Amino acid sequence: MKNELRKDARELMENAKIVYVSSVNGDGFPTIKAMLALHHEGMTTHYFSTLLSSKRVSQFRQNPKACIYFCDDVEFKGLMLTGTVEVCTDRYHKELLWREGFEMYYPKGVEDENYCVLKFTATSGNYYHKLANHSFEMEEFNDVEA
Repeated sequence: MKNELRKDARELMENAKIVYVSSVNGDGFPTIKAMLALHHEGMTTHYFSTLLSSKRVSQFRQNPKACIYFCDDVEFKGLMLTGTVEVCTDRYHKELLWREGFEMYYPKGVEDENYCVLKFTATSGNYYHKLANHSFEMEEFNDVEA
């Protein structure tokens, strides 16, 4: 993937407030949910907060395969990453994502037993812009990781 395309894809990801997260349900069908784009480690690792008791967590525990999608609906750009999700309940990951106002969802704070973090690790992706698809492996971003 050319440097300009990698830069554009990274900017799309960094500017996104919402990311669409897909999982596979028990019947083998894909499901999708919009989630807050809270934290990224380069292009490869992305974190989301959710309830441990949620349907999504149950799905990821049964099948960790996932896809996330960032989009810019004004310029009609999209970045799709495929990979796997790990459900994290340790204090380090919970503190990493904790934000003021989360008490509305997790009344006991970081220690809330129903608060968890989804850690998505990408293996490949596709960037769409200007009527073109650019498929790539995550190794192509190693030299531009933040």
